[in-house]
Amino acid sequence: MQDDGPLDPFALDPNDPAAALDDDDGGEPLEPAERHDVLSDLEDLEVFEALLAPRGIRGVVVDCEDCGEPHYFGWDLMRANLRHLLDIGQTRVHEPAYSPQASQYVSWEYARGYADGVMTGADEGRR
Repeated sequence: MQDDGPLDPFALDPNDPAAALDDDDGGEPLEPAERHDVLSDLEDLEVFEALLAPRGIRGVVVDCEDCGEPHYFGWDLMRANLRHLLDIGQTRVHEPAYSPQASQYVSWEYARGYADGVMTGADEGRR
C-alpha cells in the first residue's frame, strides 16, 4: 500500500537531523480485535467526511494523551494515519497543528453523534 501521509521535508537530505535516530519502521502487528477497530474507524471516517465536509468541517480533533495537546487532523491525514497504523502497527510521530481554525474541526464523538442523527432521521423519513 502506498504511503499517503505528509511528505518528509528532509527526504533524501544527507543532513537530515533525524538521521541519527533509530529507524524503527514497525511496531507489533495489531491484534485481530484492534485491526477490526481500525478498519471500522476507517469506514466511519468516510461517512463523517461525506456528511461533514460539505458543511465546512475540515477534519477531526483528538486530545493527545501523550502530550496533552489537541491534534487537528484533516480527513486525508487522519485516513493516512489509520492506514499507517494498520500497515505498521503504530501511530506516526505527531505535532500539534500550527494555528488551526478549531471551529473547522469536530471531535470523533461529535462526528459519530452527527452521523447517527442523520441516519436516524433518514430511517424515520422512510417510515
